[in-house]
Amino acid sequence: MADYGLPALYALFVWWFSTGAIIWLDGLPARTYRRSMLGATAMLGAALWGLAASSADASPLGAYCAFSCGLLAWAWQEMAFLMGFATGPRRAPCPPGCTGWPRFRLAVLTILHHELAIVAGAVAVLALTWGQPNQIGAWTFLLLWGMRQSAKLNVFLGVRNLNEQFLPPHLAYLGSFFARKPMNLLFPLSVTGGTLLCAWFFHRALAGGASDFEAAGFTFLGVLTALAILEHWFLVLPIPAEALWNWSMKSRRPAAPAVVEAEPQHLRVLRPAA
Repeated sequence: MADYGLPALYALFVWWFSTGAIIWLDGLPARTYRRSMLGATAMLGAALWGLAASSADASPLGAYCAFSCGLLAWAWQEMAFLMGFATGPRRAPCPPGCTGWPRFRLAVLTILHHELAIVAGAVAVLALTWGQPNQIGAWTFLLLWGMRQSAKLNVFLGVRNLNEQFLPPHLAYLGSFFARKPMNLLFPLSVTGGTLLCAWFFHRALAGGASDFEAAGFTFLGVLTALAILEHWFLVLPIPAEALWNWSMKSRRPAAPAVVEAEPQHLRVLRPAA
């Protein structure tokens, strides 16, 4: 069971902790963003080096390294977006009454630079790992990209829980492009497609002739897909997703005002007038 249990627990912890860390950093004052992005960029460089180095290593350790580096490469994309460094050429709310194709076009303009950055990141990841036996890192990045695109489209088309509380103040205008509905027609397709992909990953991991590398690598991908499906269900079920990351939301809470004690009456009486 260690061949599957440890990778599953590792994927679960890294997903939970990395998401919370990004939310926490994004909740800090805007003056900290530049330092955070400098650190994230250094992390991205290390992640790309790790993806290239581990791509030829078809061992369980290579799978751990590639999966971790794929997640770190994706984390840079999320931080660049949430901190406002890569969003889009349009930074304004959706005009009242705007629907249909014009609404979709304006929504794309608000995140266009972010999407182009993801494409560039995907090209870099694929170029560094192309033709190598260890594709877990590339799969990880592409999987996160695909499931995030699905979540964005579902929020745009309409879901019950929009999770606006995760948007920082400088991106609050994005909420005007969200739609609140019980569900939309894309949602069942998203969940069904994700479930089939999850089943395929676990089938590869549990296959009788699977190597230790395949068992670990495809377990990573299967658990990550299952977590992405769970995030989709958070959009329509009455479940407070923010409860998972309450600790990370504390960074955006304002500090309690200082309590100034009133001067005792007897001191005011005894104090000489100016």
